[in-house]
Amino acid sequence: MGKLDGKIALITGGTSGIGGAISLLFVQEGATVIAVSRKSAHTYGGEFMQKLNSNFSDKFEFYPLDITNKDGINLLKKHIEKKYGGLDILVNNAGCLKTGSLDEITDEDWDIVYETNTKSILHTCQAFMSLLQKSRGVVLNNASINGLHSYVKGKKSYMYATSKAAAIQLTRYLAKNYAPDIRVNCLCPGMTETNLFTNRDFSRFSDSNLLGRMAQPEEIAKVALFLCCDDSSFVTGSIIVADGGETIK
Repeated sequence: MGKLDGKIALITGGTSGIGGAISLLFVQEGATVIAVSRKSAHTYGGEFMQKLNSNFSDKFEFYPLDITNKDGINLLKKHIEKKYGGLDILVNNAGCLKTGSLDEITDEDWDIVYETNTKSILHTCQAFMSLLQKSRGVVLNNASINGLHSYVKGKKSYMYATSKAAAIQLTRYLAKNYAPDIRVNCLCPGMTETNLFTNRDFSRFSDSNLLGRMAQPEEIAKVALFLCCDDSSFVTGSIIVADGGETIK
């Protein structure tokens, strides 16, 4: 038996990087996954869609959607209600990374980062909390160690870090207001090998944490699984760090 047998899970940004790893692991653990992404061409590990379609086609649905589209999110809710009858797990994983010095930041870039990293969480939770209350479900928001109040690294993460800090605090308020019906937690990964990075020379990060390497998406997905299954039944309002010790180095 899988840890998520019979569960219906919605994962935003669910076809690449950490989201792709979460989608694959969740279907392997018995969940039916609706993975939201703007582009179906996104791949995880070069074989993501192939693995899902060949082995778990009855447990996986790709739903094309720009997660910053509030009207699209409401249509997605109607689709899930009609096709699946409810929702058990919401993983808000979609994100974007833009950096720049203070003088380089534009209103357009700022809005894109906050629309994707923060406001999309607001909109999905507004849409799906009623369904999750009925199932006594789980929300997991994927933030970043860059959003922690005790962690500041680099000089150009104004947009990314502050948007992730907002996601962390939003998680706490959701957990407080929706307990005990819904558990809400936040996952803060450290440096992870994903397609967010345009420079793929990850060796430059080899000394960034205590383990001397970046995380693989599968390692972060395993933490997400813990937070979304009954193994973490007494965990809510928590900010879980998975960073190889980067924040204490």
